[in-house]
Amino acid sequence: MEIKRKVEVVVISDVHLGTYGCHAKQLLTYLESINPKTLILNGDIVDIWQFSKRYFPKSHLRVIKKIMDFAANGVEVIYITGNHDEMLRKFTDTKIGNISIVNKKILNLDGKKAWFFHGDVFDASIQNAKWIAKLGGYGYDFLILVNRLVNWFLVKMGKERYSLSKKIKNSVKRAVKYISDFENVATDLAIENGYDYVVCGHIHQPKMVIKKNKYGETTYLNSGDWVENFTALEYQFKRWKLYSYKDDKRAPFFADSDLKEMDFKDLVAAITIIDPKEIKKSS
Repeated sequence: MEIKRKVEVVVISDVHLGTYGCHAKQLLTYLESINPKTLILNGDIVDIWQFSKRYFPKSHLRVIKKIMDFAANGVEVIYITGNHDEMLRKFTDTKIGNISIVNKKILNLDGKKAWFFHGDVFDASIQNAKWIAKLGGYGYDFLILVNRLVNWFLVKMGKERYSLSKKIKNSVKRAVKYISDFENVATDLAIENGYDYVVCGHIHQPKMVIKKNKYGETTYLNSGDWVENFTALEYQFKRWKLYSYKDDKRAPFFADSDLKEMDFKDLVAAITIIDPKEIKKSS
């Protein structure tokens, strides 16, 4: 039996469970390989915008079950809401056992302040024209579905996978500018408020870089996603690391066998049997 890696803080975001683009099996493999002290879910974990009972595979259910198992075993799970799971914002500052739901989080990591939030607060298209943003989300999901079909043929032909969405984003000047503006706004605010780290998701662009302006500097970190990049952030031994599943050469871990027969009703039953005393609302 392989020993799981101990990690002080793990950050994942933009999983988009419930969509065709989500790579739940790869994420589950990663979660099975680690033993975190704190797990931060930095938004868009379940895609409530595009949720459908017709598509929620067992592998997606297993990811949720694994997160619940982490909490049951003493891991602090911090769920930071994003735009695709914004319905959870009505439960902000609710705590159920070891799981808390928040809009943002500030942690002290070895004497340094880390500011965690999803990042959609900077997205004007979401704040001012939500229906346009949702329409774009459906188009993106369709593009990912087409991309999966293309990659299936490429793998059969012995060729490398190809990301259509990443190619499009990297070639469109407005998209490149948006990402740059996003990073600059986030880091300027972090420096202004004295945060040593600013940790976001939302834009599906994994990154770790020191940003400076005339007032100071901060480390900008983005956990990426589990749709295109399969990335996470890990904090251990006073330093951050950008984890990439594609570059992980270790032997894979596999999902618990007792989950094979689980269906959606079983999962709902498992997570809704909660002692009311466990539910707390912060004042």
